[in-house]
Amino acid sequence: MIALAAFLILSAPQNQEITTYTVDGVSRQATIYAPSVKTAKPPLVFGFHGHGGNMRNAARSFQMHELWPEAVVVYLQGLPTVGRLSDPKGEKNGWQHKAGDNGDRDLKFFDAVYARMIREFKADPNRVYAMGHSNGGAFSYLLWAQRGDFFAAFGPSGAVASAYRGQLKPKPAFIVMGEEDQLVRPIAQTMGIRYVKNLNGVDGDTKMGTLKGTKADLGLYIYPGNHTYPKEANKPMVEFFKEHARS
Repeated sequence: MIALAAFLILSAPQNQEITTYTVDGVSRQATIYAPSVKTAKPPLVFGFHGHGGNMRNAARSFQMHELWPEAVVVYLQGLPTVGRLSDPKGEKNGWQHKAGDNGDRDLKFFDAVYARMIREFKADPNRVYAMGHSNGGAFSYLLWAQRGDFFAAFGPSGAVASAYRGQLKPKPAFIVMGEEDQLVRPIAQTMGIRYVKNLNGVDGDTKMGTLKGTKADLGLYIYPGNHTYPKEANKPMVEFFKEHARS
């Protein structure tokens, strides 16, 4: 059973709402930014923090609500989760890694928030996007695998697409990777990019920009940095999203 309660933080921006959901008896939170520029059917963007992060630092890092004022932007809050690369005791916030983990609690959370955004904001179901970094990037891939038909495009960062080999259908994607990533090996991320290229029917090579595919486009932001999320990727990611709607 999913119940909903909402409350406003007085010090928050006027268009920001922190909403509490109860999913399978567990309290979950999301920060929702309503469009500051009104349109009839706004696009909808979901942002997912990395392991150990939270929805507040996701909003500061991803800035989707600032760069796309016509969109409804939602930053979801993870729960303590056992990490694959760190945090073996599961003391920090994160996201499920594959379908069936933790009773699919995070997929169910997404389902609840998605339904409300479509219903209350009249968000355009053909312009729905998911992005995230590290564990949040991996959860974006999981959404691609399990809820791909809901989305127009994805923006994973610091994560490995090939971990979901055989589960993904061709979709526009904007992939962010640090060439000196010391947590998620660049060689594994590069193999994932190669997998998405083949999946989308993409030929050619670039570190920055969009490659056209016979099935779907691929945007890349490959930067000479470590596992820290690069805010400079936000603007080109938003531009990529704007160019791709679900057909």
